[in-house]
Amino acid sequence: MPTRFHRRNFLTAAVGTVAGLTLGGAVPALRAEHSLRVVDAHTHFYDPTRPQGVPWPERDDKLLYRPVWPMDYRRLPVPVAVTGTIVVEASPWVEDNQWLLDLAAREPLIVGVVGNLPVGSKTFAGHLKRFSANKLFRGIRLRDRKLEGTLQEPAFVSDLKLLADHDLSLDLVGGGEILTYAEQLAHEVPGLRVIIDHLAGVSLDGKSAPADWLQRMRGLARHPHIYCKLSGLVEGTGRSDGTAPGQASFYRPILNAMRETFGAERLIYASNWPVSERFASLATVQSIVAEYFQGFGMQEERKVFSESATRAYRCVRR
Repeated sequence: MPTRFHRRNFLTAAVGTVAGLTLGGAVPALRAEHSLRVVDAHTHFYDPTRPQGVPWPERDDKLLYRPVWPMDYRRLPVPVAVTGTIVVEASPWVEDNQWLLDLAAREPLIVGVVGNLPVGSKTFAGHLKRFSANKLFRGIRLRDRKLEGTLQEPAFVSDLKLLADHDLSLDLVGGGEILTYAEQLAHEVPGLRVIIDHLAGVSLDGKSAPADWLQRMRGLARHPHIYCKLSGLVEGTGRSDGTAPGQASFYRPILNAMRETFGAERLIYASNWPVSERFASLATVQSIVAEYFQGFGMQEERKVFSESATRAYRCVRR
C-alpha cells in the first residue's frame, strides 16, 4: 500500500526542488517513502524545427516557440516524479495526431494522447477509426470557438456519439461558455465522458470562487461522467511574468469549491506544461495541488494524482 504523502516528506522534496531551481542543479532522488504515483493529465509536446513547422505556438511567442519534448519535461525538478502523462494535441492538422502517437510509441512516459479531429465533418468517422485503433489514443479535444450552435447540427452530435461508442473522452477547452456547453452535451450525449480543462478559465485572486462560475460547476457535478482538471490555477492569476503565488493557501477558495463540488474522484491533476511555465515553474504547479490535498488523506491524494485520470481516460500504466 502506498505510503501517505506526509507534509514532512513533501516539504523535504520541495526544499530540494527549490534548491535545484535556485542553484541550477537537479532535485535529489526521491525518498523511498514517496510511493505516490503521479499522472500529469495535460502536457503539450511539439517541434517547430520540423520541415512542416507547427500551427501552434506562433513564431513570436518567445517562451513557447521552441522544441518541447518529453526529455525536457523529465529534466524539470518536481517534488514527486511524474510516472505518466497524457498529451493534448493543440494542432488542428490531422497528421499531427499520428506524430504524437509515433512519439508515444517510443516514449513510455506518455500513457495517453488526446487528439484533435474535425468533429462534424465527413472525414471524422474515418479518422476516428484509424486513430482509435491505437490504444494510446484516448479521446479528442474541442475549443470554445468551435462550439457555438454545434449541438443543433446532427452530424456534429452524431460524431460525438460515435466518440462515446468508442469509449473515448472529450476535453473541453475555453472560458466559462464551455460550462454551459458541457451541460447541454450531458443531455445530448449522456454516455460521453467530458473533461473540463483549465477550470474553464476562471480568474483567481485568492478570494472566493466567482458565484456564477461555481453555480455552473455545481450543475455539471450532477452528471457523474463529467470530470475537471485542476490545471489553469497559476494561469488564472494572470501573472504571466512567472510570479504566480506558490502557496496553496492562495488557491484554497477555488480548490475547496472544486473538492466540495466534484469530490476527489472526479478531479484530475494536470499541469498544462509548457504553457503554465509562463506563470510558474512546473514544481510550483505540482506543489500547489500536493500541498492542498495532503491534508485530506492518502486516498484523496491517489485519486487526484492518478486514479481520476485513469478513470476519465481509461488509460493504463505502461
